[in-house]
Order: sequence, then structure tokens, then C-alpha cells
Amino acid sequence: MAKKIIYDFSTNKTVTRDLTSEEQKELDAQKPSAEKKLEILRSERNFLLSETDWWASSDLTMTDAQKKYRQDLRDITKIFQSMEDKDFKFPEKPTE
Repeated sequence: MAKKIIYDFSTNKTVTRDLTSEEQKELDAQKPSAEKKLEILRSERNFLLSETDWWASSDLTMTDAQKKYRQDLRDITKIFQSMEDKDFKFPEKPTE
């Protein structure tokens, strides 16, 4: 259970106590669900893809590194369900 820190200005002391069950429920309700975390991941991934859409213009040829970067972005939700997952990181954007 989470702790609540309370500062009493009249005594200038800090008190730490466990959250009540109601406070814990409220805190838990504020945390994003697994669905929401995946939605956030997809949204960020889509933004990163949109930044490189111009690479796929018909008058340009993407490098292998650019193709791999974009494919790795598309595949990221096959590996991770949240940006909070252990070892999560977006692929490195190529400079070429």
C-alpha cells in the first residue's frame, strides 16, 4: 500500500501514514490502464513514423537503415505493450 506524507504546519512535523482504502482506490483509478498505455505507445510511435513519411516520397529512395527504422517502429507493439515496459526504447533514428 502507498504512503501519504502529511506536513503539520502548526507543529512543523511531517507524518507518514498508509493511505486509506478509499485514497488507494482513488490513486489506482488515476493510473492508466493497460489499454491506455498501449494507446499512448501507439500514438508516440505514429508521431515518429509521421516525421519520416517524407522518406517514402515517390521521388526519393529510402536507405536500408531508414526502411529498418520505420519497420522497427511499426513492429514495436509486437514486443512492448507500454513505454513503461522493461528495456523499452524507441529505435534510433538513422542520420543517413
